[in-house]
Amino acid sequence: MIGIDGCMQRIMDIPGARSVTLVDGLSGLAIAASGRHGLVDQHEDAATTTDVVRAVLGCPALATGNPDDDVAEIIVCAARGYHLLNLVHGDFDGRLFVHVLFDDETGNLAMARFRIRGILAEFAEDRP
Repeated sequence: MIGIDGCMQRIMDIPGARSVTLVDGLSGLAIAASGRHGLVDQHEDAATTTDVVRAVLGCPALATGNPDDDVAEIIVCAARGYHLLNLVHGDFDGRLFVHVLFDDETGNLAMARFRIRGILAEFAEDRP
């Protein structure tokens, strides 16, 4: 099990990571942030990405048809990078997720997805 600081640091250690925000999806508030938040601060980041996550989770067209198949991540591709919104599964009061911004030149989408899943699984294990 790793704590919040360890989780944030390990995500920032992934090649190409520019920023990461841990968000409480219930309140839309930033719990922790690391890296360079250029155009928006971590609080605006948390509020606006919470809207995106809620929109995706509430959209029947994006459901897989299997009631046991929850959305695990959302990927947004931009011209110079990509955003990963990964939901943290575990027993939390609210639904936590991380928003990670990656540079397209130094980041690798497949590797980033793989590494983030492992880090978040370790973060979520053994939580009260």
